[in-house]
Amino acid sequence: MEALQTCLSRLESVNPLVNAVISRDDEAAREAAAASERRWQAGKPLSALDGVPLTVKDNIPVRGLPATWGSRLYAGFVPERDELPVDRLRAAGAVILGKTNVPEFTLQGYTDNRVFGPTRNPWNLGLTPGGSSGGAVAAVASGIGPLAIGTDGGGSIRRPSSHTGLVGLKPSVGRVARCDGFPAILLNCEVIGPIARTVDDVVMAMEIMAVADPRDPLSARYADRPFAVGPARKCRILYVETFGDAPVDPEIRASVALAADRLDVLGHRVERAGRFTLVDAINERVWPVISQAGLAWLLERHPGWQGQISEGLEPLAEAGRNLSASAFVGALDTIAETSRALSELFQDYDLILTPSAAALPWGARDIFPPTIDGRSVGPRGHAVFTAFANAAGLPAMNLPSAPSRAGPPIGFQLVGPQGADPLLCAVARGYEDAHSWADRWPSLPVDRGPDQPAI
Repeated sequence: MEALQTCLSRLESVNPLVNAVISRDDEAAREAAAASERRWQAGKPLSALDGVPLTVKDNIPVRGLPATWGSRLYAGFVPERDELPVDRLRAAGAVILGKTNVPEFTLQGYTDNRVFGPTRNPWNLGLTPGGSSGGAVAAVASGIGPLAIGTDGGGSIRRPSSHTGLVGLKPSVGRVARCDGFPAILLNCEVIGPIARTVDDVVMAMEIMAVADPRDPLSARYADRPFAVGPARKCRILYVETFGDAPVDPEIRASVALAADRLDVLGHRVERAGRFTLVDAINERVWPVISQAGLAWLLERHPGWQGQISEGLEPLAEAGRNLSASAFVGALDTIAETSRALSELFQDYDLILTPSAAALPWGARDIFPPTIDGRSVGPRGHAVFTAFANAAGLPAMNLPSAPSRAGPPIGFQLVGPQGADPLLCAVARGYEDAHSWADRWPSLPVDRGPDQPAI
């Protein structure tokens, strides 16, 4: 109960600044916390997370709480059932603080919508925390709660985690079984995963959520494989500075290069890649097709949607309606080809190391940064490093690296073959032990004295 009250008090003080949590039920949370307290007093906790407060991203249904998906089209929707991972966390005694903000339909890399407005980065309130799990990372980074559950369909856990100094895991496809959720507009590219300040907290959440279920056939391969993280072995790591000719912020390049050197010092064999174009087709020919087609398909369920969604999404929906079947099949074929090429690559390497994002955080109300390292980029220019893992169903993890000169964090990404989630966590734990980040906190106005400048 004390832990919950601390989180609720923090929520009251900082949420007006960051706009991370957009719906809550304090009475239900207190009832759950009181029940947990009784279990601990009786020596019968349900799990290591029994009584731990957490938040859930607004595109993941939680019974009794609104699930708007950031859209006016779902403004009145209150689910009667938890999506499966939430149900498992609740059954393990976790206490749900509330739902966190998202961009509409979780299709963009920043967090703002017509229902709740923008979420702001706790490290600089003028900047975005990224997206689409922007509310989730803002809640953890600002101290509202120690753990957040998000989704990652093209980097939506990893990039926001990199912008806020957190650990974020995108599990392998099927590793966290799903059912009773929103329509899957990104097919099997989107997965549910945890966001926290430490690797161990991520692992504890995965131990509960990563259980197979017959309602999700993709989880069948893990039916006899409980999530267990052992000691880290020394890995062969391919360090990729950039994809093709994509620009990367110089501070990010330097920070990730330092992380590569540190991994090498820890005994991993890190090899720098030359020009790397293996996954370029995912960014160029797959992501636009999948996202546009998925949005158009979803909106067919909502006659009269015109004028009800964000202006930036209407052209995507129109493009999706005009896509040919051959373009969609071509995107699926590109996924298959790239997945085979990555499978071959993992015969020679255990992990791939890249930046998590190509740009530092940008303005809180701006959809994307228009330039990176002096070069003009499009809406996905900042997001080039993440979508390939979603398309191929690979596990991928953001870890904090050396922050930028101005303060906002920087992260690097480790990607492994399907099913290598525990290996990622083991390597990450070893890196964290050597280069801890848990004591890095943003300085919010409510945390500073009257003589200190505002962010």
